[in-house]
Amino acid sequence: MTIAGLVLAGGTSRRMGHEKAFAPLAGATMVDHIVRRFAPQVGPLAINANGDPSRFAKFGLPILADDRPDTGPLAGLLAGMRWAETLPTRPAFIATVPIDTPFIPEDLVRALDMARGGLPMIAIAASGDRDHPVVGLWPLTLADRLAEWRQTAKSQGVRGFLSAQGFTVVQFATDAPDFDPFFNVNSPDQLAEAEMRAADKNRS
Repeated sequence: MTIAGLVLAGGTSRRMGHEKAFAPLAGATMVDHIVRRFAPQVGPLAINANGDPSRFAKFGLPILADDRPDTGPLAGLLAGMRWAETLPTRPAFIATVPIDTPFIPEDLVRALDMARGGLPMIAIAASGDRDHPVVGLWPLTLADRLAEWRQTAKSQGVRGFLSAQGFTVVQFATDAPDFDPFFNVNSPDQLAEAEMRAADKNRS
């Protein structure tokens, strides 16, 4: 079964002070790291981003804008679902990861897919005592429901949509010493911490 992939990069990067996708990390950019780790896990892959799509040209991937900018990750998810519906071989699911998680597990999509037990349901990742609602596997059959939710729901938060649909949670182990594989790089301080983590991994 083909699973499409979507990198969510539609945010405004306010805390970082510049676009997170192109923040330098270990001799590359955040988007380089995400694409390198995520692309082998999925079939067709796209990037959800607003603004000039040519800045991502080197990847040769579809760049999908939000239907309504700055309304949260559900905007990117819906754009990804609509894109996936047009693919020559229509996938049953789309997997999503945010641009600011450069250390995602290399078995992420496989683990999410196995956890749903063959059922057409959402699976999201968790680590430690936190879940990660935008790191998930989503049935394309939810596209119309999500479109309606975008029009009628009072809140555009991902957790509200998840609660309304039902989902399963997949626990991933943290790396030693207690480093979360879904570590978010949202600020310059967190970028510096990620740089140290990347250096440690290269030495190991």
